[in-house]
Amino acid sequence: MSTTVSGTHSSEQGSVTQWASVAILVYFLICAVSVIGSGFKLATGDHAREMFEFATNPFAGLVVGTVATALIQSSSTVTSIIVGLVAGGLPVSVAVPMVMGANIGTSITNTIVSLGHVRAKDEFSRAFSAATVHDFFNLFCVVIFLPLEMAFGLLEKCGSWLASLFVVENASLNSLNLVKAATVPVVHTLKHSVDSFGTAAGGSLLILVGIVMIFLSIHYVGRLLKKLMVGRAKDIMHAAIGKGPVSGICSGTVVTMLVQSSSTSTSLMVPLAGSGAFGLKEIYPFTLGANIGTCITALLAATAVTGNVSAALQIAFIHLVYNVLGVLVIFGVPFLRYLPVKSALWLGDMASENKLVALGYILGVFFVVPGLCLGVTSMF
Repeated sequence: MSTTVSGTHSSEQGSVTQWASVAILVYFLICAVSVIGSGFKLATGDHAREMFEFATNPFAGLVVGTVATALIQSSSTVTSIIVGLVAGGLPVSVAVPMVMGANIGTSITNTIVSLGHVRAKDEFSRAFSAATVHDFFNLFCVVIFLPLEMAFGLLEKCGSWLASLFVVENASLNSLNLVKAATVPVVHTLKHSVDSFGTAAGGSLLILVGIVMIFLSIHYVGRLLKKLMVGRAKDIMHAAIGKGPVSGICSGTVVTMLVQSSSTSTSLMVPLAGSGAFGLKEIYPFTLGANIGTCITALLAATAVTGNVSAALQIAFIHLVYNVLGVLVIFGVPFLRYLPVKSALWLGDMASENKLVALGYILGVFFVVPGLCLGVTSMF
């Protein structure tokens, strides 16, 4: 009896320690974004626009976002970095296509996870389809919204309006932002530590340190939350996904907000699809919700930036508006609703017949084609 009580007590202590670790890591994540903004301003001064001149072409920005996210395997990380850069002076118009690209790049993770089912033909077909339905949805979103953004600046205007609700007379949220106040000691300490390197080198070093901090924070937060939340998240999935599209979208949003990673939440669905526990039409809404839920990291990051708070909030809200509109338009229009599902089923069947199709798809969509596009756009 005493052994059981002791074991339960130890388990509770371990859980408290893990939650405390999550809180500390989230704190360092917020600090990291502020560090990037400070470093960007220090390194570029008033020349941020010229520094990112190569990405003023929307297609180049889209490619940069796609490849960066595919390499880092975290749209939360990339969008947090973009928020920090915008706060430091990166034009919002340049950042919008990067955010779209980050949505595409993040889906490489669950596509790679699906390769674990490659030995069983039918299982692999189901798993690969479940993974790539996320890809196709994000690709169709870009096809619809990138031309609209280029022509009318739809997302930029929506993001600007939402950001204006949180900024009064062009003042930042510093006076109301307790989170930012809490990050000041860490940011100032790091800034003073690079004073001897000069502005350009010191600023670049701060950006690098901030990126490393973001990457490590999100990585370890994800690992901890998997231990703390996966069991409960799986229960939520089984209880909610089969109840209908709205329930699936909501559960995808909530679970992804909890783990702060759409890559993690959608990857959890791949084995369920491969085993046949859920059909693709049931998993599809959950994937859409994951796109919405992943925006929480960028919104959180925007509350602690150094520099142009309004612009940072704007790009964070653009990310949210883009994903919400994507769900409303594609899932809301009957003839578009299941186009990603049909495309994913077709690709899954092809990949199960010839495994090289899967490899070619991953390399082509996430690296080769974006690389070629970047090369072509840099010539003009």
